[in-house]
Amino acid sequence: MGKVVYSMSVSLDGFAAAPDGSLDWVMMDDELHAYFNDQARAHGAFLYGRRLYELMTAYWPTADEHPDVTPVEADFASVWRAKPKVVFSTTLERVEWNSRLARDGLAEEIAGLKAEFAGDLDVGGPTLAASLGRLDLIDEYIPCVHPVILGEGQPFLRAPRAAADLRLIDTRTFGSGVVALRYERARPA
Repeated sequence: MGKVVYSMSVSLDGFAAAPDGSLDWVMMDDELHAYFNDQARAHGAFLYGRRLYELMTAYWPTADEHPDVTPVEADFASVWRAKPKVVFSTTLERVEWNSRLARDGLAEEIAGLKAEFAGDLDVGGPTLAASLGRLDLIDEYIPCVHPVILGEGQPFLRAPRAAADLRLIDTRTFGSGVVALRYERARPA
């Protein structure tokens, strides 16, 4: 059974987005993008809230048709289109691009998705991650820490329901100075 994995770029001071929601500070070079592509390729499905779903569908469905797209971006567009997407939203009426809506309780939906998909479930965005974290449903955290301080913005982690013990299982340093830290949830045996 797959795990629920929350992976995202984060500033050194813990923010996943600037106060205006922008990601202009993210140092996305080909090396880091290829890393994210490999992660995406290995996941069974992407889990999104409404805002991130709308952000992703505004660009990635046809990104590889743009004349200035890089090979690594074209690769991600291909992976993204093929990968199943589950969108947690009570306001959207319909979704596209190999996506479906989830409207039941988070715990029930996640249990069903873990049984349905062979690979891990990739949690997109800090808002959905906060809801899953409060229910103790995240099995792995992968903050990709960028060497930048934002001062304020949208936190990578919001206060979970209770403290969580984590175990570091991998690190990777990129030429840009970004460091990926991979932690798994230490659960009682």
